Amino acid sequence: MSERVALVTGSTSGIGAAIARRLARDGYRVALHGRRSADVGKAMAAELPGASYHQADLADVAHAGELVRAVVAHYGRLDVLVNNAGESIRIPHPDLKAATPGVWRRMMDVNLIAPWMLIAEAEQALRKSAESGRPASIVNIGTHAAVRPKGASIPYAAAKAALHHTTRLLALTLGPVIRVNCVAPGLVETPMGADWPEATELWNTKSPMKRPAKPEDIADLVAALVANDYVTGEIVIADGGLNLT
Repeated sequence: MSERVALVTGSTSGIGAAIARRLARDGYRVALHGRRSADVGKAMAAELPGASYHQADLADVAHAGELVRAVVAHYGRLDVLVNNAGESIRIPHPDLKAATPGVWRRMMDVNLIAPWMLIAEAEQALRKSAESGRPASIVNIGTHAAVRPKGASIPYAAAKAALHHTTRLLALTLGPVIRVNCVAPGLVETPMGADWPEATELWNTKSPMKRPAKPEDIADLVAALVANDYVTGEIVIADGGLNLT
């Protein structure tokens, strides 16, 4: 395991940081990524055995290929890709005019096209990884709002729904050498959700688990999908059972 490499995008805070730390505990050398948090990323890289930090703004989808090439050049291989980097925007669903073409393009670029570009660039290295006898693994981070008609905004939910379907299509296309799965969290205790008291109240009162997720809850699930060499094409909802209500 000390030779296996995992690239986790958006991994300097929140869910991504928890995933990176969990995979490092599982023996992976982790390539950390952030858009702006270079100091945090470098500090994390110094803390985690064999880790490195790579800066790229995935809103410019051309940078996705550069990121993967930098990671492969640094380690000489890539075994796991976790597409965690994403962006949300809060727009009330009835406010149709607020969801401008620019908002739609931004949500699609960051939440769908950037992961696609990362996967396309990583495919060759992931196929090479599978020659060791274990299939490579891709885990996309979606959202429960892509499964049910909820969420911070319609453009965000629609972009993530497209990522969910892309996950299934890629699982069919890339198997058996590369497995592709998706984890779809609900509200998670991160800075992104900290200023949304209505959502916190909803999870605290309506979900069977009576709380939002912690980043570590999502990281544990991602690690389980990475560790399992059989499961592919799954969208695993991790919203504390709110989807049951």
